[in-house]
Amino acid sequence: MNDNRGQIRSNIPIGITVDVVLKKDQRTTKLTRGVVKRLLTNSAVHHRGIKVMLEDGQVGRVQAIITK
Repeated sequence: MNDNRGQIRSNIPIGITVDVVLKKDQRTTKLTRGVVKRLLTNSAVHHRGIKVMLEDGQVGRVQAIITK
């Protein structure tokens, strides 16, 4: 379900809802949904997904951007 928009930093504003894969879940590809609190990747594009911190403090790489 990876959508390439999660690989581009400018597509991920603070406050957007996303699905991320946490470090501990990389092997299982289990996704965690949350709201972006901070962008942790500085580069404009990252092939595995932009790393973000969610409002609950969890850190993961964006796999999908959730639109309502």
